[in-house]
Amino acid sequence: MKSPLPRRTVLRSLACAAAWSAWPAWPQAAPERNSYSLSVVPQFPASEIHRDWTPLLERLAKDTGITLSMTLSANIPRFEADLLDGHPDFAYMNPYHQVMAARAQGYIPLVRSSKSLSGILVVRKDSPIASVRELDGKEVAFPAPNAFGASLWMRALLAERERINIKPVYVQTHSNVYRHVIRGKAAAGGGINSTLLQEQPEVQSDLRVLLDTPGAAPHPLSAHPRVPARVQQLVASALLSLTADAAGQALLKDVFGGVPVRADYARDYRPLEQFKLEKYVVTDTPG
Repeated sequence: MKSPLPRRTVLRSLACAAAWSAWPAWPQAAPERNSYSLSVVPQFPASEIHRDWTPLLERLAKDTGITLSMTLSANIPRFEADLLDGHPDFAYMNPYHQVMAARAQGYIPLVRSSKSLSGILVVRKDSPIASVRELDGKEVAFPAPNAFGASLWMRALLAERERINIKPVYVQTHSNVYRHVIRGKAAAGGGINSTLLQEQPEVQSDLRVLLDTPGAAPHPLSAHPRVPARVQQLVASALLSLTADAAGQALLKDVFGGVPVRADYARDYRPLEQFKLEKYVVTDTPG
């Protein structure tokens, strides 16, 4: 369901609303189908996302008879715009995307990793920078403005807690962030532990963690309310049941980074509303 307002206006109104006293009436669930669309936040290169997700989606189709057809956006801002317009039936998104998508379209979190997510700020291993305060006035690389742990929450902490002003540079993916720092194109860069650990050993060894954010519930796989409740539960239950065999566990680790659990918006993502991160949401329309 598209808004008659320009996307920039819609996003700004979402970002300024810390919480709504009444949620809109979401569209009725559509009739069941055997194929649905899936959008995955492009925090990794497309080749890596396809490598990790395709085997899991093939197993899901085999176990449930439901096909999730994955589409990848060119960048995170485009992913966000499509998400907030309600295009994908299912979406794998970061924690604050979930807050924004729940407000905009009523997306329902189904499953998430049992591990918490925390952002990291890295510098070159041989960098003379020893404290966060030394980054005041310097360029810091981030994958995208609203990447949760790697950018949104990190920028909020640097401004509100550390009281420093940085010059953010957005380079589209976590991998690009780490390489920008290693090549000296930025004094520091924002990422998350799980993406750093997936990098080549030589990349990891060239970087040093300067700051960690507090932990939060990680990325959920969520469904638009038009997806029938039975289909939502079938997909969620099938993913959770993969922990029963070694092959399934390997598929889950590649995508979720560990054992998945059922997600709950009120418990897992509503607490993020109190941090007023909407102040740091960047709402420019993607190109």
